[in-house]
Amino acid sequence: MTSRTDLLSALSGIVGERYVLTTAEDTAPYATDWKRSTTGVPACVVRPASTAQVAAIVRLCGDSGISIVPQGGNTGLAAGAIPDTTGSQVVLSLNRMQTIRSLDPIGMTVEVEAGAILQTVREKAASMDRMLPIAIAAEGSATVGGVIATNAGGLNVLRYGMTRDITLGLEVVLADGSVSNGLRHLRKDNAGYDWKQWFIGSEGTLGIVTAAVLRLVSVPRYSVTALLSVSSLEAAISLFGHAQQEIGEALSAFELISANSLDLVSRHAHLKPPITAGDWFILLEGASSLSGLRDAAEGVLAGGFESGWVIDGVVAESEAQARQLWALREHVTEAEARDGPSLKHDISVSLTHLREFLDDAEAALVDAAPGAGLNIFGHLGDGNLHYNVLFRPDHDQKAINRIVHDAVIKHGGSISAEHGLGQYRVDEWLRLAPESDLRLASTLKTALDPSGLLNPGKILPFSLLHTKAIRGVN
Repeated sequence: MTSRTDLLSALSGIVGERYVLTTAEDTAPYATDWKRSTTGVPACVVRPASTAQVAAIVRLCGDSGISIVPQGGNTGLAAGAIPDTTGSQVVLSLNRMQTIRSLDPIGMTVEVEAGAILQTVREKAASMDRMLPIAIAAEGSATVGGVIATNAGGLNVLRYGMTRDITLGLEVVLADGSVSNGLRHLRKDNAGYDWKQWFIGSEGTLGIVTAAVLRLVSVPRYSVTALLSVSSLEAAISLFGHAQQEIGEALSAFELISANSLDLVSRHAHLKPPITAGDWFILLEGASSLSGLRDAAEGVLAGGFESGWVIDGVVAESEAQARQLWALREHVTEAEARDGPSLKHDISVSLTHLREFLDDAEAALVDAAPGAGLNIFGHLGDGNLHYNVLFRPDHDQKAINRIVHDAVIKHGGSISAEHGLGQYRVDEWLRLAPESDLRLASTLKTALDPSGLLNPGKILPFSLLHTKAIRGVN
């Protein structure tokens, strides 16, 4: 093991002394997660400026048996980029690697370094009349590498898919310090394994993404945004089916917001919805390059009223009004944080089982955590709900997590739809995942990171690697 003094000296030799942060004041922004729920103690924070520097850091730490925690914009919601409290892990921040290497408006691709801010890349694409279809609330801070490492979802998944569906190629530094360059600007490439998929969503546990090629799309020339109140969850799902049938691929967002969520936004963000009736609300957005979208969308709404699914609704008459409607959705998380502590559950359940899941989870919570509040909102179009429980100090938080996750698994869902496992959900995944999934994860981790030095403790604890007894975790 290299001494700390020798480590800091060697790292400074790679990136320069000013880019090795050691004081508590300098490392603090890198040591606490976005939710302020998890704080670690890094040995230091190192900020490389190139792929070659990342590779050199990985080789140095590997030779010294020192763990590395890769970090992008630190906007994750599962504490997946935070070190432990031992003071022995190096945080490797990619926030100096921000170059947009190329943008091809004809081939519809952008090649960009991992530390580039998502919003910056989206703005660059927009300046050439193209769109990077990854839209998340934290796009002003989130980095491309972090978005890829977590396979971020967001508001456009319904139409364009997850980050995995938008990533064409990767450049990755492996655990031995070697560099795999797969920066191909190709839609079709069936030559061998599609190894980039191993690293998308791996949360930095298998390799460190240093650059990517992402798919662009045309900027829609017409859009329509509407806020609707519906008579029930079943009505919302029926309306979604109707919208899919009538406007199909033009449907870019179909967000579900509970009345409780809008009440939080009204009280804490002082934003008033233009309609009030109903227990559930839908924020619908359509976008297209062809004219006629608004008439088609208004036909969908008319059908919703005629069928009794829609109680009330408003259609934005301008871009400013559309932004005001979206602000209601985008302030839900902030309003929840201001209301008090909560347990966040990023779950997905098929629409056919969503009602049963909600009924089972709520019934169990009434018994186990009386008086707990619920803040339910999310991306109904792809079955992803943020099922957040506003708990009291006397409630058993671990029991609440188990109740929600057990209900999710019972109905064939996932306990992490888009936020990843990080530190926050590892124990629950180990408890609930099929043993075959755990064995495959262990095999892949062992093959690519045999010493377990890349982001240890995330997704699969090192204690479970190289073992035959996967099950039996508390």
